Amino acid sequence: MRALRLRDFPLALDGSRPDFLIIAGEASGDEHAARMVEGLFCENPQVSVYAFGGKNLQAAGAHLLYDLTQHAVIGLCEVLRNLGLFRQLLAAVIDWVAIHRPRTVCLVDYPGFNLRLAKRLFQRGLSRKGGGEVALYYYISPQIWAWKAKRRFGMARWLDHLGLIFPFEKDFFADIPLRVSFVGHPLLCAKASFLSYAPQGVLLLLPGSRVATVRRLFPLMLETFRRLQPQFPHLLAAVPYADEGVLEELRGIFAGYEDLRSYLRFVSVSGPDLPCAASLMVSGTMSLSCALAGIPGVITHKIHPLSYFLARHWVKIPYIGMANILLKRKSLPEYIQSEAEPSALCEEVSQCLRDPRRIEQAQQDAEALRAILGAQPDLKVAEWLLTSLEEKF
Repeated sequence: MRALRLRDFPLALDGSRPDFLIIAGEASGDEHAARMVEGLFCENPQVSVYAFGGKNLQAAGAHLLYDLTQHAVIGLCEVLRNLGLFRQLLAAVIDWVAIHRPRTVCLVDYPGFNLRLAKRLFQRGLSRKGGGEVALYYYISPQIWAWKAKRRFGMARWLDHLGLIFPFEKDFFADIPLRVSFVGHPLLCAKASFLSYAPQGVLLLLPGSRVATVRRLFPLMLETFRRLQPQFPHLLAAVPYADEGVLEELRGIFAGYEDLRSYLRFVSVSGPDLPCAASLMVSGTMSLSCALAGIPGVITHKIHPLSYFLARHWVKIPYIGMANILLKRKSLPEYIQSEAEPSALCEEVSQCLRDPRRIEQAQQDAEALRAILGAQPDLKVAEWLLTSLEEKF
């Protein structure tokens, strides 16, 4: 593997000091960061924004230096396989910051990479708290309430300001000297989701935005859909995709399911609204989008067995779906690891499609979730980020 160097980031600066560098390593973080950048330009069209992120940040007007989202993985074993690459990326980002000295680095989610970056910028004396002149802001906090709660002490040492998307999170940082602000949840923004509930809509299959996850879960979802066909012969399925790399992987897997070709289509997440009758999905941002849209569904997930074994010992919460975590009950059934098999999933999805109680409950849960997430924010996210340019240190 060829080592990454600064010359791999071809966009040159005009000699002025950039205002913002955004770091977003996953598809969901790229989407949320893009909305933040759009808000930045509305508030101040003159700011300069650079990014290690993805196509959404680029479309929002950020100068994309490198597509970091193409390397998103989940699970300890998966990270270890790519450790050399992540080390190269980390070193290259630090070198870029050292040379160009952006006024603010905004880290978006992706804690395995971004917290290491924050620590290294502190150790190199580049960040404000490390004695330098670069503000470190963090948008979408690591879920310390679920696992690795001690991370908050390092965050207090390295970061200048934390932007939270769940109102209850403020309590978990009350015992440390770190400024935190609730900035609202991005999925409640206008046009944050293209999904809607419709009784005669499609079955939504959501195998994730990471190639490794797609490889593990898409065959399971296709087999489940195949088993649903005799019960629902007119049912169609839709598979949203975030980028061309994921689409290529999806099509490669789907080539082995010729009998389903007339019943399934791939749709872009940036496409028109998609009416859905039910969903079968991996846990993640899109599962919360489905719940907020009132779409009844089922969560399924599989990771490397060792990663799962370790997660069971580290994670302190009983659910993996964010809707279930927020509601403190199993609003969406969860089938994980060995439980994730086609016959069980087929039965659950069929109930979502035909049981009026499941449909009504999904609508009620959507209202409850909106009430939880709709608390008045301390600041809008763009306003929060712009405070970094106003502060004296």
